[in-house]
Amino acid sequence: MVWLGAGWIALAGCAAAIRMSVAATPVHHPLDALPMLLAYSAIIAAPISGYLLARSAFGDERARQPLDFHLAFIGKWERVSRDDARAHPLFGPVGFLASLLVGLILNVLVRSGEFFVAVPAISMHAPDWALALFVMMSADVIIMNFFYMVAFVMALRSIPLFPRMLLFAWLTDIVMQLAIASQLGKLASMPAEVAAPLAALLEGNLTKVWISIAVWLPYLLLSDRVNITYRSRLPA
Repeated sequence: MVWLGAGWIALAGCAAAIRMSVAATPVHHPLDALPMLLAYSAIIAAPISGYLLARSAFGDERARQPLDFHLAFIGKWERVSRDDARAHPLFGPVGFLASLLVGLILNVLVRSGEFFVAVPAISMHAPDWALALFVMMSADVIIMNFFYMVAFVMALRSIPLFPRMLLFAWLTDIVMQLAIASQLGKLASMPAEVAAPLAALLEGNLTKVWISIAVWLPYLLLSDRVNITYRSRLPA
């Protein structure tokens, strides 16, 4: 994770530097670049902050389910103790479950890459609609990268609340895309040549979330490995 974090900082830092060097609006004074500096710094820091905070908050790998209630109620299950669950050969984020963890990491990279490619750097001299667009799209990447990284740590450390955290991240992602579309739709001054690719980007983000839900939600509900690892239960 140290090497992965260093690689992320180097890669995202280079992308941010390239974007700022070809900013879409003029920069006459260092303060003019403040929106770009703040947004790109937060984007770079978000997944690292999510990882470090989650690692600190969920240091106890033997953490128990805080409530004896599961959102995954499909099927008949038999509860086992946490110690028995840890001793079970299916316990742990390995096998097919590891693909989900890799997917969470790739989601951070892909989402950030799409932002750097699709959203130009904006300075203080930009029109109001352009600055609003830049701020909202930046906030989307920052928030979702943070939450997906927290979910990654919870999955990696076999924290029982991981499935709920991932569901929360998915729902937050959907709400963010719809909220951005709603707010930007109110900006009457936005040129049509900007609105069209922006709509395509938001639609693509929604599509990726729905695909993730369609692929992974049945697995999270029904997998024996997921249930023994995060819910301490086996098929009855």
